Amino acid sequence: MPYAITVVPVMPLRAEPSHKSEIISQALWGECSEIITTGTDGWVRVKCQFDAYEGWATFNHLEIIDEELFNAPYTHYTAGWVNSVQLNGKQMHVPFGCAVKGAEHVTNWGKVKVQFEEQPVKRGNGDAVDTAALTAAAFHYLNTAYLWGGKSVFGVDCSGFVQTVYRTLGIDLLRDTYQQATQGVTVDFLQEARLGDLAFFDNPEGRFVHVGILLNDHEIIHSSGKVRVDPIDNQGITNIDTGVRTHKLRIIKRVF
Repeated sequence: MPYAITVVPVMPLRAEPSHKSEIISQALWGECSEIITTGTDGWVRVKCQFDAYEGWATFNHLEIIDEELFNAPYTHYTAGWVNSVQLNGKQMHVPFGCAVKGAEHVTNWGKVKVQFEEQPVKRGNGDAVDTAALTAAAFHYLNTAYLWGGKSVFGVDCSGFVQTVYRTLGIDLLRDTYQQATQGVTVDFLQEARLGDLAFFDNPEGRFVHVGILLNDHEIIHSSGKVRVDPIDNQGITNIDTGVRTHKLRIIKRVF
């Protein structure tokens, strides 16, 4: 199967090979994938390297790369809210949190020449998490609009927000809320929670439907309508603006 790398700021992944189809996720600039099926009209089905998520993308959002680049580690990430880069001598802007394989000023992705105008920052290694960096990454998204399937500061869903923030720290989380709920270890009580723990919320049927990052034992940052900070207690989240209870707490997990 051919290997490819995302060469647009944000690549939509769709449920079906059609621009009218639902966006189920996104791949940010620099993210690699395997092309597992070739469709018609320029559509390809890809499997993302980072989280094994599959979806349909248009081939012109990708560049074919060799196995060596595909297997290289993600070492750095773009640290500005937006970041200037050049592809084949033409400027483009990419969002915060794009994981990249190396930070050389000039490098090649297949036939594409990449030049960083702003130096990427080294990713954490996932062992000794810098909580200040975690907080800074999360607050880059503050007031970003909720977008189903979104993973960037231009629009993000709840699990995409959590996944991309933790990726900058070197912690690899799965894509969807119910998948992330299987990771880490359980924290028994909200009063025992610490910065960076993940809170999960369910619906009346008991299905995981929401996730956010705890700032402490009484505040959470999460994507609900927009990325926002709200109070949380043992029952769940209350919208600080309206006073309405919005999410019912199910479980807390610690991932570092």
